[in-house]
Amino acid sequence: MTVLARSNSAQGSSFLIERGLITVDVARTLDEYTAALSIRSRVFAEEQMCPYDEEFDGNDLSGATHLLARSGGEPIGTMRLRWFADFVKLERFAVLKAFRAGSGAFALIDAASKIAGRKGYAVMLGYAQKRVAPFWTRKANGRVRKDRGSFWFSDYEYVEIIRDIPVPSNRLTIN
Repeated sequence: MTVLARSNSAQGSSFLIERGLITVDVARTLDEYTAALSIRSRVFAEEQMCPYDEEFDGNDLSGATHLLARSGGEPIGTMRLRWFADFVKLERFAVLKAFRAGSGAFALIDAASKIAGRKGYAVMLGYAQKRVAPFWTRKANGRVRKDRGSFWFSDYEYVEIIRDIPVPSNRLTIN
């Protein structure tokens, strides 16, 4: 995996994560943001039949960071990150069906971890459908929170997943 930082004077720094043939970048333009929403619509509304008002909420535009994964330039996955005092919350993680078995999901997780670590966050919280919790525990260095029960959302059972994030020595600080 290659991590590149590139500068954009109007937007500050953004990150580009490359993993094999998959690239992940922070969605910074309206086109990139709508591509992320399109992927969520395909995965959650079409495939999983989630109601619109359960998938799209005011959190999309209130301090969230949206990541967009691409393969060959085409959008294939997305993830929303929301920042809290001592953890980052991974939300709306969606990868198109054709790319789920490959590195699309890993590229998004890697990107989220690198960006959060650089910001000084050491813990990531996410909600995963219970059926995919083994992916998180075996492949993504996550763990199910045993002290928290599962819950149902849009007819799917979810569990809380915690993933520790390595915080690099060059994390962003006030200095």
